[in-house]
Amino acid sequence: MHVQSSPGTRWQGRLLQPFLHFHDAIEHTPVRRAQVRALAVIGALGMPLYYALWTYLFPQEYESLLLRTVAALLFLPALWPGRFSNTWFSLYLFLGLTFELPFFFTYMFLMNHASAMWTHSLLVALIVLFHFDARIAMLAYLSGTLLACLAFAVAGDPAFLLSHEVLQQLPVHWFTIAVLSVVKVGRHVGAQEKLAGLAAGLGSVAHELRTPLVSVEANVRGLQRGLQQDMQRDGEGPPPDTASVEALARIQFEVRHMHHMIDLFLLSASAVNRKLEANEAVAMHDSVAAVLRRYPFTSTAQRDIVQVDVRADFQFPGQSELCVVILLNLLRNALKSIQRAGKGRVRIIIDGAHPVPRLLFIDTGCGIAASRLPLIFDRFYSYPAHNGSGIGLALCRQIMQAWHARIRCVAREGAYAIFVLEFPQPVPTHHRFPSIQRAR
Repeated sequence: MHVQSSPGTRWQGRLLQPFLHFHDAIEHTPVRRAQVRALAVIGALGMPLYYALWTYLFPQEYESLLLRTVAALLFLPALWPGRFSNTWFSLYLFLGLTFELPFFFTYMFLMNHASAMWTHSLLVALIVLFHFDARIAMLAYLSGTLLACLAFAVAGDPAFLLSHEVLQQLPVHWFTIAVLSVVKVGRHVGAQEKLAGLAAGLGSVAHELRTPLVSVEANVRGLQRGLQQDMQRDGEGPPPDTASVEALARIQFEVRHMHHMIDLFLLSASAVNRKLEANEAVAMHDSVAAVLRRYPFTSTAQRDIVQVDVRADFQFPGQSELCVVILLNLLRNALKSIQRAGKGRVRIIIDGAHPVPRLLFIDTGCGIAASRLPLIFDRFYSYPAHNGSGIGLALCRQIMQAWHARIRCVAREGAYAIFVLEFPQPVPTHHRFPSIQRAR
């Protein structure tokens, strides 16, 4: 059932990994999504505007209406990222960045013989480029610059490429790239420290809640035993109060549910501080079965609305405990959606026979509005508002990305929500985790 990945396939997967997750970083972060759209508006309007500016008001040595028209048109699709699939938008964004920034500005810089105006413009273009993912930006910079030099060599004077005016710009560009990269790393470290602090606080609160919950649970069990003894006295004394029995059962369920939530919070808190990279082979069916045993369903009826369809089981490189975190989050969200809608079922499909091994998590509850769908993986965003901490789905995506896997959602408001978890083709354990095999 499983196909062994060749070294070439694994190499291609590592090469394409930045493209697979670049769209996620853009589409599911409001600030970055707004930046992309703002850049698209500025580019689409700025290209014809600056053509007129550099042609009539401040004439430059070289201007190209054709290049500016192509550049302006290439900006337009970025205004509607939701209309593209993840793969196509990622490919478009890489090609667009390559053409719009390093290629166009380098080519114009060379064709205008390193004029002061185009020297400054090229530097600004590089600053904008390296505000995107560093790996994608570097690949776009190298390929765009190389293509611009080749195009100039064909259309212009190849000897000018090695002139003093051109070569003296390289140290400035490389220094700018280095500084921007260091600043981005610093921001990432700061964000991780904030998350670690939040996780530590969340873990402390969760631990503190254990003691009163254990006390409440012990008292409920004592009261239930007392009621059971009253029922066994063969009619002696008053009959037990039905409302009291139901209230104690409800309290016991709420306590179990709180214990479950504390477990989930602690797992999430530990996941923030631990290494998320895959270190073991995880069987998907075993993980789903473990989560269904672990989840505190309110009743047998609630458990019965969850169905598991195993088309083909599969293994994937990951971490068992973190897989539990992902599945518990998805199951909890699905059941809450059904509760809000007052109808629906949950269907979990394990599809290892698919060309890309995947897990489908489907609920037919209240669904998700189209305007909210791009936001659900944002950290601290909850839907509906004030419905949870907003860290569950963001953590799920972070874990999946660490495993070179993907999570996405397709939904329709009032109808359904489908979470699609796609995993890389499984690799034998002795190839991916040799240290585990030696330990055994």
